[in-house]
Amino acid sequence: MNKLWNILPAPDPVFVESLSNELGTGRSLAALLVQRGIKDFEEARHFFRPQLEGLHNPFLMKDMHKAVQRLNEAIARQEKVLVYGDYDVDGTTSVALIYSFFRKRLPDIGYYIPDRYSEGYGISYPGIEYAAKEGYTLVIALDCGIKAVDKMDYARRKGIEFIICDHHLPDLELPVAVAILDPKQPDCSYPCKDLSGCGVGFKLLQAFCLQNGIPFSHIAKYLDLVCVSIAADLVPMIGENRILAFHGLKKLNENPVPGLKALITISNCDDRQITASDIVFKIGPRINAAGRISSGESAVELLIARDEKEAKQLAGKVDSYNDYRKNIDVEITDLARKMVEGKDDMLTRKTTVLYHPEWHKGVVGIVASRLIDFYYRPTVVLTRSSGMATGSARSVDNYDLYQAISACSDLLESFGGHKYAAGLSLPLENVELFTQRFEEYVASTITAEQLIPQVVIDAEIDLEDITPKFFRILRQFEPFGPDNNSPMFVCRNLRDTSKSRQVGRSWEHLKLSITSARGNQPDFEGIGFNLGHLFNDMHSGKPFDIAFTVEENTFRGATSMQLMVKDIRFQE
Repeated sequence: MNKLWNILPAPDPVFVESLSNELGTGRSLAALLVQRGIKDFEEARHFFRPQLEGLHNPFLMKDMHKAVQRLNEAIARQEKVLVYGDYDVDGTTSVALIYSFFRKRLPDIGYYIPDRYSEGYGISYPGIEYAAKEGYTLVIALDCGIKAVDKMDYARRKGIEFIICDHHLPDLELPVAVAILDPKQPDCSYPCKDLSGCGVGFKLLQAFCLQNGIPFSHIAKYLDLVCVSIAADLVPMIGENRILAFHGLKKLNENPVPGLKALITISNCDDRQITASDIVFKIGPRINAAGRISSGESAVELLIARDEKEAKQLAGKVDSYNDYRKNIDVEITDLARKMVEGKDDMLTRKTTVLYHPEWHKGVVGIVASRLIDFYYRPTVVLTRSSGMATGSARSVDNYDLYQAISACSDLLESFGGHKYAAGLSLPLENVELFTQRFEEYVASTITAEQLIPQVVIDAEIDLEDITPKFFRILRQFEPFGPDNNSPMFVCRNLRDTSKSRQVGRSWEHLKLSITSARGNQPDFEGIGFNLGHLFNDMHSGKPFDIAFTVEENTFRGATSMQLMVKDIRFQE
């Protein structure tokens, strides 16, 4: 699939020169900082060394005083308190965070994760029934609840009060609760609007500690959980999120909670420094797999484990769910591709909508993302659940998927989500009409450019620029994530050293050995995932350009720099 290379404009050379002199770095690194809005030594210091003192006052968040007051009342009365969260990484880390902190302060605290299949996302009626039956009088809802208007009314009739900690966009009508902590709600002046759900939970703990004279160290020991939520939920890695993630990664690498330590080991990440990328691709998927295949409660059990022996056992169980998830994910993706390529008209559409009654509901979102990698267009993958067609949708860059689904809302039973990802449910008899209407709406609103994947490139450099010093400074740009992505570079006029080869189960990847066609620059190793089809071109002798990031590669205890190649363009 051809990709559009979008090379960012070069930053103001005056700022670049000034910053380069102040920091004593090369111009290429100074230019990357200026692109990120950093123009002087002081701003660079805050970027490279985020301080916990830079965290905002939690009481700037609307309703925080009410939330802390209600928690203090619950502790004074020794009430039964239930911690309620979603079944994904953000939800389960949130529950583990709040439960772990309060289990020493509340003798009757429990937790609840809704079943993905029988209850669905967010606050559920069965969850409220469970709380009522077990005698819980206060529920702390995490990573959900901001749209649960009817459920909050039902809970009040059952004598149950809620503190809602959410980070999703609210509807016009807010639920009635003791306190609603959500930076995105109207009239909330909290400066950081893009906290993760676990991040909102952490602010609640920070406020509780400030109010009650508890040292910050009592919650700092859970920053690794917060960091995992930030990286896995793909919230912007700037501002307060960067501070939390920076110190959370430090904790994750030095002294993680037992559950995360066990996950690091079972993910084969214990031989190197953990990065945000390891969370996104190795740790997060294992936590998510519990809710996809079995129950999110398995993930919470692991994350609140008190000792390494218990954590190791529970990590093995979660890892087995992930292995099963990967197998069915591959099987369903293969079948989905055959369905697309088996019909000529599907290949020319602007959307992909697929339905199969036997697909596993827990992986349809992953399959939708995989299909975008192949066909790059708004995608909906549906399966049968409880007599309905239910599934997930994913979008391409800069196209509002939520708006497209909203345009078909008269055909849907329910839907929710945001610009790039959504969940939906509809009667089986409406699937065909939805497929048609969704295609018509997208075809009339999407541009040709939006249907071409883009590689956003920060700068052009030469291979000789990639020195150990360059890489050491580059690593200090971490943690990487949205709004602070790993810098993407272009090197031009390269050639194969004749050592490049295909690797992978189906030879789908390309292991590169490259040098400059000018012959005056060092050789470099690289990996190009899903670029194995370019092997013959590599060996043809044609010069080429590459778009890549620079990564650290650890193999058999040895660490080296490696180019993570995103795309290759051969010169004519």
